[in-house]
Amino acid sequence: MQVEIERLFDEKPESYSDEARRLFEDFKRKLNSGEIRAAEPNSSAQTGWRVNAWVKKGILLGFRMSGIVDFSIDRVKQPWFDKAAYPVKQFNGGEGVRIVPGGSSIRDGCYVGRGVTCMPPMYINAGAYVGDGTMVDSHALVGSCAQVGRNCHISAASQIGGVLEPVGAMPVIIEDDVLIGGNCGVYEGTIVKRRAVLGTGTILNRSTPVYDLVRGEVYSGAGDDPLVIPEGAVVVAGARAVTKGPGKDWGISLYTPVIVKYRDERTDAKIQLEDLLR
Repeated sequence: MQVEIERLFDEKPESYSDEARRLFEDFKRKLNSGEIRAAEPNSSAQTGWRVNAWVKKGILLGFRMSGIVDFSIDRVKQPWFDKAAYPVKQFNGGEGVRIVPGGSSIRDGCYVGRGVTCMPPMYINAGAYVGDGTMVDSHALVGSCAQVGRNCHISAASQIGGVLEPVGAMPVIIEDDVLIGGNCGVYEGTIVKRRAVLGTGTILNRSTPVYDLVRGEVYSGAGDDPLVIPEGAVVVAGARAVTKGPGKDWGISLYTPVIVKYRDERTDAKIQLEDLLR
């Protein structure tokens, strides 16, 4: 499958054969079942993760080979036009997934694990992976190709960026047992290691350094390397003073995330409520 997907992507035909379309449908079924992923754990990699560029190519191939169709249930009340390859994902009720009424949307070609809770309105895009027991709260986004682990909570209005292009770039990774507080944003291939906690309003990306007050370290992305938040880190929104030029004279500070502690029993007690909601 990988060889054929890459050939179709790299050598664009004038038109796509029935065989090519069947290949894509088989590819999408494997995305839906979690058999293939845009990125997957890899113990030999420094970050613990490996990008599967060919899977990203396959997702993009679906956009390329399909036209825009009318998916509207009622074109007057709620028009909906999108690429034919990516309608809404189908569920039969046996997956143990809760999709609470109120306007959520889950696009086909993503994995949603057993026991996932979807609070309205939320959105999961094609290529994403959401592990068992995770909650995606109201107004939250799980972007294309983003990888979210087991038993996470993506709190209300939080944005988990994807990174579909370029195909070789690491998507955003949220490992197991992570709590993402309300109104957080995680972008540009950032990796949040297991059991970390992001306080309300924390924004993470490759260009803003993260200051670790506990270990005396500064973390940031460099070159092609992503920003990696350590396991168990508790990160909050902070600021650092501008130390020269007009910014110093004007008393300006710049936003920066700050690690104020590492997860302990008190932290676990504060987020224990999560188990009652699942």
